[in-house]
Amino acid sequence: MKLKKLLLATCGALVINSACALEKGIVNNTDSPYIKLKSINIGDAQWTEGFWADKWKMAEQTMIPNLGEIFKGPVGFAYDNFKLLASGKKGEAGGKYWHDGDFYKWMESMTYLYAQNKDEKILAELDEIIAVIGKAQADDGYLSTHVQIRGLKRYGNIHYHELYNSGHLITSAVIHHRITGKTNFLKIALKNANFLYKTFQPQDPELARFGFNPSQIMALVELYRETKERKFLELAEIFVNMRGSVPNEEHPSVADHFRGDFNQMATPIREEKDAVGHVVLAMYLYAGTADVYGETGEQALLDALDRIWSSAVERKMYVTGAMGQAHHGASGKYDMVHEAFQEDYLMPNKTAYNETCANISNAMFNWRMLGIKGEAKYGDVMERVMYNSALVGVSVEGKDFFYSNPLRMIEGGIDPTKKGVTTERDERVPYIPVFCCPPNLARTLAKLSGWSYSLSKDGVAVNLYGGNKLNTKLVDGSALSLTQETNYPWDGKVKITVNKAKSSPFDVMLRIPEWAEGSVIKINGKAFSGKVEAGKFATVIRKWSKGDVITLDMPMEVNFIEGDPRIEEVRNQVAVQRGPVVYAIESPDLPKSSDILDVYLKEDTQFKVHYRPDFLGGVATLDGTLMLRNDEGTGMYRKLKKAEFTPYETKLVPYFAWSNRGKAEMTIFMPLMWDK
Repeated sequence: MKLKKLLLATCGALVINSACALEKGIVNNTDSPYIKLKSINIGDAQWTEGFWADKWKMAEQTMIPNLGEIFKGPVGFAYDNFKLLASGKKGEAGGKYWHDGDFYKWMESMTYLYAQNKDEKILAELDEIIAVIGKAQADDGYLSTHVQIRGLKRYGNIHYHELYNSGHLITSAVIHHRITGKTNFLKIALKNANFLYKTFQPQDPELARFGFNPSQIMALVELYRETKERKFLELAEIFVNMRGSVPNEEHPSVADHFRGDFNQMATPIREEKDAVGHVVLAMYLYAGTADVYGETGEQALLDALDRIWSSAVERKMYVTGAMGQAHHGASGKYDMVHEAFQEDYLMPNKTAYNETCANISNAMFNWRMLGIKGEAKYGDVMERVMYNSALVGVSVEGKDFFYSNPLRMIEGGIDPTKKGVTTERDERVPYIPVFCCPPNLARTLAKLSGWSYSLSKDGVAVNLYGGNKLNTKLVDGSALSLTQETNYPWDGKVKITVNKAKSSPFDVMLRIPEWAEGSVIKINGKAFSGKVEAGKFATVIRKWSKGDVITLDMPMEVNFIEGDPRIEEVRNQVAVQRGPVVYAIESPDLPKSSDILDVYLKEDTQFKVHYRPDFLGGVATLDGTLMLRNDEGTGMYRKLKKAEFTPYETKLVPYFAWSNRGKAEMTIFMPLMWDK
């Protein structure tokens, strides 16, 4: 009854609020006082044709149903754990401690599908699962299947991932309620969140090291936004404050290799200057902190996030938008780190880890920073991630996956049979024992249209380009309908048609990517007189009418990208990029007698763009001449002799599309040959 009254009160508040129709975003920041660019509602923007429409269809028809079969079957374990608990029978827990959270991510992806396709079978399947989860939940609200089945001490070890599981439970339930209006899943989440509040609000120092893999911070802020219960925001801030709040010393709840920088526990976040430790843990923490800032406006948090963003993006991010230089290594404080950031400009190619979840969490963090600051550079990172280091995590078909995503693959570089190698593969596979990345990518693809636009106080911002329709309301409640037509990212021309708009002037903000120098905007065929600057939003302010057309033409030149000279691993090497897409050379496009390390690139090479609709799901390749070194030398070091090269006509493929033609070698960076 209390929940029902709470939800009725919340709905009543929504009716009174002029922004009523805008409280169903992926993040509901409509009433967040420190957010400049607000979310559109889930489902307001839908892909209609082209690149992202194809990827959404792949997710809807293949990827997400396939993941459901895995998670509900004997391989994926997750649903069996819930059913075992719900039955009250004894048995063994299967899979990993964090499998609950991964299952909730898949449920979230299903809900996003329903928001657009309205397939009632999805709701029926989810209702059946939710009933089982409810029976598995402990009477006091606790829920983490491995701990319950095994009879382990609650919060006895951070490696149990209990708060990670709670975070994805709450997030999935909030999205479910937001889209469907049903309360069955939200009741479970509220019961769990209230348990968390009773457990952690006393701020027992013995529990201060928890927050490991802190998806719960974002989740609690979103639960606060959904229910208006202030205590959930309070608890989210407590979890932010916990990081670095106790001495970085040995503790029975923390394994030796999970201490300090690894777990972002060495330094309180308000004092942090660098992005450190396990990347997913870090980016979840930073994204959650951004959500807390959006509600509290505490300047110290934003200052810390600015410093951390600079460290992560400007000194530790790969050209693909990927993050996580090392599988195993040491931080600047000599703490053991795993799947983690390392020192600035230390950027190996072959051994780059770049977990798919880490790359996605980079986009999640930048999505939130875009909302807070309203600056295009955050959208640039989101775009770079999505077209490269996120999408590479799934095959074109949608059934095979990568967990780690290096920038170079050579024969024998990874031995998946070697002890301890559970996540690295030399080709995509249907299942990886650590299976967190596929459902994370699935939910991201399913909700991506919700990132494509934001609402400013004076209009709308176009964050991502792709064929879509937008039917939404501006923050003043007025209706807006747009149609976007484009073959982006293979073509730089974008056409946006106004279908419905209010009679008074408002802004249309167009993100001009940092690579798109010389972009041209026209309104109804006439040149836009305002400022169009790469790496910024171009803002068109006018009284719009039905039928008005905005055209944006972004030059899609083929660019060679070099690294900062402090990146020793790519000295005198370049990557090839066209638009937002980073390219690679793959061994199926080389002679059988050559390998990937024989490839060189002349600095004056001219590539021709060739769109191939029936190749790798439909991609533009870059056709041109590479140089193959004829090298018979052996030994780790040898005396330099004059090298001989053979020109070879071939093609580069988008990095995200490699490893769709069987086992292969691949590289993004290639040594450069200078004529002068």
